[in-house]
Amino acid sequence: MVRQVVDYTSHQAPGTVIIDTRNTFLYLVLNDAQAMRYGIGVGREGFTWSGEQTVARKTEWPDWRPPADMLVRQPYLPRFMAGGPTNPLGARAMYLGETEYRIHGTNKPDTIGKRVSSGCIRLTNEDVTDLYDRVKVGAKVIVLPNRPLATNAQPSSSGPKLAEAQ
Repeated sequence: MVRQVVDYTSHQAPGTVIIDTRNTFLYLVLNDAQAMRYGIGVGREGFTWSGEQTVARKTEWPDWRPPADMLVRQPYLPRFMAGGPTNPLGARAMYLGETEYRIHGTNKPDTIGKRVSSGCIRLTNEDVTDLYDRVKVGAKVIVLPNRPLATNAQPSSSGPKLAEAQ
């Protein structure tokens, strides 16, 4: 999935990030009629979530410390991994509020479009670098429920028409 500008009707402010986990797309609102669309990897079954957060901070080539609950499930994981090309967080990370969730890159681009993470949103390193440069700390991030949208969603040739993302 190549990132591209698509028709996207939203009442959200430019700079808002809308994550459509059901369809594995992330939209960065550009104006009231367009958004930049990126392909994403999302949480696997049992690790999906929805709601509203803000970008609390941003980091280039972030270090990775698996959360305690992830270490319980996968005790073989390293306790710490320095940032770099082999790090699972990839080239950039945007931390969501006070949660353990992030929008981050990946060193496994074949996972884009799939449900494989423990709840984080992943993009290719190229796309996360592009998004990182566009998104400001404090930006609103809306993660849509992993179910069909109500009747206010109208598909178009280049992307959904979303009357209001809430």
